[in-house]
Amino acid sequence: MTRFVHDQFAKQYLKEILSPMGQVETSRDMAGEVRQIDVLFAPSSPPAAVASTLGLLGKFAATPAVFEPFRNAVAPPDVRSCLSKLFQLYAELERNRESGRIDEADLPQLWILSPTVSASILEGLGAIQHPDQWVRGVYFLPTSLKTAIVAIHQLPRTPETLWVRVLGKGNVQKQAIAELKALPKDNPFRFNALELLYNLRTILEVRQDLEQEDRELIMELSPLYLQRLEDATQAGVQQGVQQGQRLMVESMLQVKFGVIDEELSQIIEPLIQLDPLERTQLIMLLNREELLARFNRQR
Repeated sequence: MTRFVHDQFAKQYLKEILSPMGQVETSRDMAGEVRQIDVLFAPSSPPAAVASTLGLLGKFAATPAVFEPFRNAVAPPDVRSCLSKLFQLYAELERNRESGRIDEADLPQLWILSPTVSASILEGLGAIQHPDQWVRGVYFLPTSLKTAIVAIHQLPRTPETLWVRVLGKGNVQKQAIAELKALPKDNPFRFNALELLYNLRTILEVRQDLEQEDRELIMELSPLYLQRLEDATQAGVQQGVQQGQRLMVESMLQVKFGVIDEELSQIIEPLIQLDPLERTQLIMLLNREELLARFNRQR
């Protein structure tokens, strides 16, 4: 199963895209039972142009938010699990607040991002759309639950929804990738988003348990990846390549080991110097001790 790989990509993607707008925390541990919130976001005061560039995603991030992206269609148990974590977070925030209760407007809104959602599930959850305020595909649970489900496959194919559709699946994601590639090269989010997608392609390429959709995603990204290497060589943008390689190595280490501690951080530079295929094989095939030992012997 490659769901974990896609989950890590989604969290890293949201972190990179939302960081200019505020504080982003991924895999936030919850007190008590071992559970994690995928992405917790607290907005700052970025220029209005930043939020406007991100369209629908920027609108989601206009207020404190929790993002729970799913690779496969959500089912009622998934939604209940997300709600449970949300309410646990509310209780934790209030315990840590000296003045007691937090204003409703300051409590994070939960955005469940699902590639598809069936009509029966939405009906069972009492989820409804607000077409006067939101685009098609955004469904809100009863107001007090502060939760919305985003059916990515229903979002209109417009620039406003692009940054959410990148987290879709199948043809929806393919179309979003094509639109992302076609953006002007000076778009502030284009470079990092493409680098994360290239990283996802590299990780998927070395796995043996790929689903057909993952194979098609690799094929979709391969021409872009090769073009990126060619463009980097022709332009001589070594600094940009180094930045992309570092981001790729850091992401692969996070996918494999969960967190990059001091020991792992010390082998990032040596890994960057390796051939991309050798680098990927080492990270994916060796365990932590073997990987550290490999580079400690070279010092």
